[in-house]
Amino acid sequence: MARAMLEYTKTILDKVSFDVTLFCKEVQKAVKRLLPHELEELEDFIMSLIHQNPELNQCLIYLKA
Repeated sequence: MARAMLEYTKTILDKVSFDVTLFCKEVQKAVKRLLPHELEELEDFIMSLIHQNPELNQCLIYLKA
């Protein structure tokens, strides 16, 4: 089930990537609910979104906390 949560989180982040505020809120939620090894995979996914939408990089601070 944890894997399903990661995939769900990726879907949500992809859909809200147009809005930095929403994106950051969803990243914060993901940090609370995902396992450490899933967060590593999520960080890779977020980096790919940042290449498409550079202003999302301010949300990386939540992954490093």
